[in-house]
Amino acid sequence: MNWKTGVVLAAVVLALGGYFYYDTYRLAPAREKAEASKGRLWSLEPKDVEGLTIRRQGETIRLHRVESGGWEMRDPVKARGDRVATDDVVTSLATLRMDREINPNPPKLGDFGLDPPASEIRLDVKGRKEPVVLMVGAKSPTGAWVYAKEGGKSAVMTVSEVVGRDSARPAADFRDKTVMTLDKKSVNGLDLEVGGDRISLVADEPGKWRIVKPGPYHADGDLISSFLDKIETAKAKEFVSESPPSLTPYGLDHPASATVWSGKDKDRVSKTLLFGRADLDKKGVYVMRAGEPGVMLAPEDLWTAFPKTVAALRDKVVVAYAYDKANRFELQSPKGSVTVERDGTNWKITAPDALKADSGAVNALLWSVRDLRASGFLADAAADLGRFLKKPEVTVKIWEEGAKEPKTLVLGPSAETRGGKPAAVAAVEGQGPVMLVDAKALQDLSKTETDLRDRSLFPAFELSDVKRARLTDAGKPLVLERSGESDWKVLEPSRGSAKGDKVTNLVLGLKSLRWKDIVSPTGDDAPRYGLDHPTLEVSLYKADGGELGTLLVGKQEGALTYVRVKAGPAIYAVDSQLLSDLKKAPTEVRG
Repeated sequence: MNWKTGVVLAAVVLALGGYFYYDTYRLAPAREKAEASKGRLWSLEPKDVEGLTIRRQGETIRLHRVESGGWEMRDPVKARGDRVATDDVVTSLATLRMDREINPNPPKLGDFGLDPPASEIRLDVKGRKEPVVLMVGAKSPTGAWVYAKEGGKSAVMTVSEVVGRDSARPAADFRDKTVMTLDKKSVNGLDLEVGGDRISLVADEPGKWRIVKPGPYHADGDLISSFLDKIETAKAKEFVSESPPSLTPYGLDHPASATVWSGKDKDRVSKTLLFGRADLDKKGVYVMRAGEPGVMLAPEDLWTAFPKTVAALRDKVVVAYAYDKANRFELQSPKGSVTVERDGTNWKITAPDALKADSGAVNALLWSVRDLRASGFLADAAADLGRFLKKPEVTVKIWEEGAKEPKTLVLGPSAETRGGKPAAVAAVEGQGPVMLVDAKALQDLSKTETDLRDRSLFPAFELSDVKRARLTDAGKPLVLERSGESDWKVLEPSRGSAKGDKVTNLVLGLKSLRWKDIVSPTGDDAPRYGLDHPTLEVSLYKADGGELGTLLVGKQEGALTYVRVKAGPAIYAVDSQLLSDLKKAPTEVRG
């Protein structure tokens, strides 16, 4: 190929590339726009509509688009417009299509509900001197369409019934119902006033609130966050009155108030929402924005979330600690003392005996401490603890990684009640405040070594670790072997198939089996518990033939059955129901 041919081919490639680019990025969008606009009543785009006016008997609704892209209502009141509702209506109108022309020059417009029309819609469009106008009349006989005509034209047509519904919407639909515009993330101060009492709070960092007046106290960040959420998302249920002659009927002559602050120094600004009386019948509360005359009905849960007292606002966490950093705790109660330490991802008991701990039981106790909440406050100073608690009944010391000293929770009984329930005194040693908590905490945190120790009968294993199982019932052995992930077969007394789901349930039952009590630590009285001649013996083996464990089942006495494992002497009592499937296995696992 000579150089001339190469130049020609290159020119052809460039031309094709240029055409592809022009067609894809210039012509295609234009074709798509033209196709989308085909059949529309007007040649305009929703984004170009700058004003919407709906006139009907005795009422005019007028909205104007603002620079932010939202809408401002100018009639019947001056207010923020509802952007979503107005955009929906404008889009519906700007893309409106005619169903069909009914009469090019009807003698009587009244026959179509157009003399006078039910409503007149005007769209002010960017770049047009005159608005586009649509007169909307009655519904067609089918109800699927409404009669309409363009302003300045005589022809009557039918258009979608949606136009009729949109033009009949009440003015409130086009009005922004946000009770208070608020960016929760920027709020760094809150003033509350109820019944003449003022409470002031500041956020030193997001989510970390403190009460500065009266106070100082740590504040409940979750409660404040929830209240600010309610304000931010609250929508007016009803615009009650734009300028009532009296605020007394709404309880707004002596209102409660919530003032939110944002910004710093010269840029610090505030907004205040005033709260009147609750209307139980309407399930709402009357509110108004400070500096504005209108009264709104807000959802009742906004008033419910309003923190009305210092006690409600105070931080109710009794012991603040990081659960994931806790590595040791000591527990003292009337039931005795026990020390537990973290062992990797698990826990172990180090005193009074060295035992494996039940991670579930230990975590439940630590979570009970973490989730303990005050139901009342008795005193603020640590020195006042002795007035309310002479001697602790329960003491929990928790050490965290890197901490030299533990956080010590002390609890004791109280004669007081809260919410009709008995209460207990609680405090962190060396700190205030002294609090009341649910008396149930005394029981929940009084745990013994037995309560916290691991109660598994078999050592930890996975289902995939089990290769073979041997069940001996009345001296007759049944040997099962796993092939694949969950397929089992019978090897003895004769080869055959086995029900895989039954065998899997058997193995899982042994894995999860827990004892309720140790009835004989040394196992000396085996005949008493029927374990000199077990009724059932179950062994699990690994692939290399090593024994995972063997369970011997003895006598049943009502809700309890006595068992032991071959590896140790102790005799345990277990819940009889946990062994029901195991006892039926010798006759049910065969295929």
